[in-house]
Amino acid sequence: MDLKSRTYTVLDTKNRPPLTLPFPKYLFSIIKARIEKLPKGAKYVFPGTGSKGHFTDPKRQVANVIERSGVKFTLHDLRRHFITIADGLDLSVFAIKRLVNHSMGSDVTSGYVVSDVERLRGPMQKIEDRILSLAGVSKKGKVVPIKTAI
Repeated sequence: MDLKSRTYTVLDTKNRPPLTLPFPKYLFSIIKARIEKLPKGAKYVFPGTGSKGHFTDPKRQVANVIERSGVKFTLHDLRRHFITIADGLDLSVFAIKRLVNHSMGSDVTSGYVVSDVERLRGPMQKIEDRILSLAGVSKKGKVVPIKTAI
């Protein structure tokens, strides 16, 4: 995570190479507030109570959201929703593929597209803005503590 450049990197991806993505504004404000509220000496933004000391499996959290919201979903449903919103905003298929780490496949044109994380910032922001609009969010959420192994 690079707070100065407002980016984060996923190191262990299904497609192998690391993936660096921009934080959209709302999500960045939540992550930054979370970091500021971490206990001194905390090693992880999302600590966990398991042996690794960090959050590893979202199953319990997903079940909690389903129980509280009454809406059944899977993590893949969230990914599908993200891509559907991106498509509905008429974003470039190349940007969408980069944002979700899909390979460009055998598309000849994609071999000519040079893209970096900053080219993804606008599309990512548009997607976040649309999700927040659909959710009726108009103010910052509350940062809540997560149980830690520290």
